Amino acid sequence: MLGTFRATLVACGGLLWKNPSKMSRTRKANVRKRLRAVDAVIEAVDNSGVSCKALDYARSLPKESEMTPRDKYTVFSRKHKGYRKSLHKVPKFTKVTIRRTPPGF
Repeated sequence: MLGTFRATLVACGGLLWKNPSKMSRTRKANVRKRLRAVDAVIEAVDNSGVSCKALDYARSLPKESEMTPRDKYTVFSRKHKGYRKSLHKVPKFTKVTIRRTPPGF
């Protein structure tokens, strides 16, 4: 195709998503802050006297201070080498509520 919209090497090449290979200090701090905020909400709801299945599950999760860095910043992934995937590579990672590694990994 000729003209304005022709395919050039610059237009065809390169990464589509420019994600860094590892998490920055700021991203890690924001993850810790988010985990502490979730812990505070669980604690507040627990003290209010409400009882439900989801709250029982949330109570059984480890707190941010009890988690290992591996569990804080990575998630389990069957498809990746070493079965771990960096948290910032997961779409909507703020909605992931899994705080434990599956048994055997």
